[in-house]
Amino acid sequence: MGKLRASVTKTFGILTAGGDCPGLNAAIRGVCRAAHDRYNMTALGIAYGFRGLIEGDSRVLSPDDFSGILTRGGTILGAGREKPFKAPPAHGDTEVSLDKVEAIKENYRQLGLDCLVILGGNGTNTTGYLLAREGLNVVGLPKTIDNDIVGTDRAFGFNSALAIGTEAIDRLHSTAQSHSRVMVIELMGHKAGWLALYAGVAGGGDIILIPEIPYDIKVIGRHLEDRARDGKTFSIVVVAEGALSIVEDKMDKKEKKKYRSETVTPSIAYRVAREIEAETGMETRATVLGYVQRGGIPSASDRVLATSLGTAAADLLARGEYGRMVALSGDGISSVDLSVPAGKVKTVPRDHYMVDTAVSVGTCMGVE
Repeated sequence: MGKLRASVTKTFGILTAGGDCPGLNAAIRGVCRAAHDRYNMTALGIAYGFRGLIEGDSRVLSPDDFSGILTRGGTILGAGREKPFKAPPAHGDTEVSLDKVEAIKENYRQLGLDCLVILGGNGTNTTGYLLAREGLNVVGLPKTIDNDIVGTDRAFGFNSALAIGTEAIDRLHSTAQSHSRVMVIELMGHKAGWLALYAGVAGGGDIILIPEIPYDIKVIGRHLEDRARDGKTFSIVVVAEGALSIVEDKMDKKEKKKYRSETVTPSIAYRVAREIEAETGMETRATVLGYVQRGGIPSASDRVLATSLGTAAADLLARGEYGRMVALSGDGISSVDLSVPAGKVKTVPRDHYMVDTAVSVGTCMGVE
């Protein structure tokens, strides 16, 4: 991207929406420092995502606010899951969501914003696209530990969560070996299995289950029994939270919900553990890593990516190139129209090289 160095007097709002993840503060710092130091812009921090914009909860960010936050986890702005365009319940007031959108537009004008910078995942950037269609100037940044945003090769937050997930798998190896057990570890990834796939390969998982490849418990059972016959006394099963069986894959949404309610398990890890015990008789334990994956300091890689995307967002602001999301493309930073990620999820293709890598080193993906 070309750089402008002339003074550009603009005011922009910045918010973090959706779930938090490592790297948000690094991205805030990247946007605000470049916008302030290079382009003489004013940044208004908006609290708790789109809720803060609906309620007019904002404050001017000074250099002191975005100094010293590069390594901090979480977000200094607070995160929120408000979805202003989400339709209210059928029996409710149909004007509710419209009122929220109008409040956002009014506060945008009242605050004198030239642009709104949003840091978030699929839902956040989709909301950004819809706000752009309402006439607001919007620039998006891709963050998510799931790495499932269309239009960017990687989102910040993913590398940090990958390191946490891999370390957890590493630690389970020793206890699994000590007790000769099958250990099932659940990682995040409701619709996409990038995190479980990469962490499973990095941690030497024996079985990896992801939403994109419905599993057959009989195939899993045979794989575990083959390992036992080969003298391998323990196994590690890495499962994404959205993984599903071949039986579930044939069900519609209503049938699936009923089926899962009848299994009465806290999450997929416990259900898979129970299925493995029933299929093989092997002692099996479940571990759910949960929100640990989203907490703590960002990795060096995420700090670099978040900073690079943040400064690129400031460049878009300076040039007046709105309605776009900054993105990692190959070895460089680019941008895509906000319509590209809107309403989409980047899932793992069955022919992805990492799936083949896993299978090539003897990992079972739950199918033949």
